[in-house]
Amino acid sequence: MKPLHKTTALAFAALLALPFAAAAGDGYPDRPVRWIVPFPPGGAMDNIARTLGEAMGKSLGQSFVIENRAGAGGNIGATAVARAKPDGYTIMIVANGMAVNPALYPDMAYDPVRDFTPISLLAVVPNVLVVNPQRIQAKTVPEVIALAKAHPGKYTYASAGVGTSIHLAGELFAKMAGVQMLHVPYKGSGPAIADMLGGQVDYMFDSITSSKPHIDAGKLVAIAVTTGKRSAALPNVPTVAEAGLPGYELTPWFAAFAPAGTPPAVVDKLNQAMRDALKTPKVRNTLASIGAEPIGGSPAELRDYLASEIKSGRELIESRGIKME
Repeated sequence: MKPLHKTTALAFAALLALPFAAAAGDGYPDRPVRWIVPFPPGGAMDNIARTLGEAMGKSLGQSFVIENRAGAGGNIGATAVARAKPDGYTIMIVANGMAVNPALYPDMAYDPVRDFTPISLLAVVPNVLVVNPQRIQAKTVPEVIALAKAHPGKYTYASAGVGTSIHLAGELFAKMAGVQMLHVPYKGSGPAIADMLGGQVDYMFDSITSSKPHIDAGKLVAIAVTTGKRSAALPNVPTVAEAGLPGYELTPWFAAFAPAGTPPAVVDKLNQAMRDALKTPKVRNTLASIGAEPIGGSPAELRDYLASEIKSGRELIESRGIKME
């Protein structure tokens, strides 16, 4: 028998693999799925994973066990997932950090594109520019910009840490408005908001999740949201773009990934379960309670979106000279 031509051999091998690829998804899942959250419990990311995990567990007949692996801006949890067996029994939820960390951590143990398989975009949780009315009298974006231009470097803005969406929202604002504001990083949104309420800092581009209770209580004034459209949680608050800085947009997003090499049939099953869960009233109501807005989408859409976010994130970080402290 003559040996197969290389191209023919590859095609034949691919045909042989098709039944196995389909089989990989047929019995999945037959045991609990570990869902890594690379940040501490209690935040929006943790809440979204737990909410979706409960709904997906019911539809797929197996529990989704949430495991918080916090540290190094999400890199500890992400590294664990990158090294996990690509069988669909280890997945993770990530945020914007997945796209910006490569520009901040040059020696990362993983590559966000090469080492992961996209599953689905999940939700966005808009950031909102807030001020303490006892400290700053500005109530509009033009007023914030005017104050910053009149006193370069005087006004401060808090963040949940270098490279977080809260920090980058402030950097993008300063870049586009042509102003100088002093960045004050904290270890999380909680202590940053505490100092905002205490009058130690002037501004913050905080997550709606943590700011809305203080906005509702009148302790903070919401000036504008950072997303491209208004938030359902604060429908009367304009976007930064429509309030005076055209073209501005920074959308804090959350998405799910699996280790690279996870069988497509398994990825498709997870994707469908996530998209179905995002349509249920219970999930939508829970997400709405923390200011989150469901997205969904295909693995291919997430792959393209991540590539775009990596590019824009690197451009912002390099243009602003942002470095880990």
